[in-house]
Amino acid sequence: MELAHLIGKTGKQFTFQVDLRHIRQFVQAIGDANPLYTDEEFAKNTVHGSIIAPLTFPIAITSDSGEELDLGLDYRRMLHGEQQFIYTRPIRPGDVLHCQSIVTDVYEKDGKNGKMEFIIMDTEMKDTEGNHVVTSRTNIIYRPLVTA
Repeated sequence: MELAHLIGKTGKQFTFQVDLRHIRQFVQAIGDANPLYTDEEFAKNTVHGSIIAPLTFPIAITSDSGEELDLGLDYRRMLHGEQQFIYTRPIRPGDVLHCQSIVTDVYEKDGKNGKMEFIIMDTEMKDTEGNHVVTSRTNIIYRPLVTA
């Protein structure tokens, strides 16, 4: 496996402050009209007790620089293969999330044009007390270099 050396590579820690505006913009972008995400009166009468972010919201959490983890690879050969969110609790407006990405696995499979490598990257997000909130797990497909 050409990319096995990436396992354990860790990005810089960054902080993301969640505010209601972020949640509203995300909800508008994905077209989800669920009042749990925008209506405080509605949300406080639910099991959550207040507004929460949609489950897919962590995909929008990035550092100011946008470079959480530089893999040193040709990004033109990368495809986003799969996304998973592993929650301990919902994300709420006002949360300050301390985030860090790490490559947790690399494996390969045979593809139409040769071997394809898969990179599993987890971005762990914790609250200010250090408690786990969510892990955003991304599966990246690294396509082989096709030569003529």
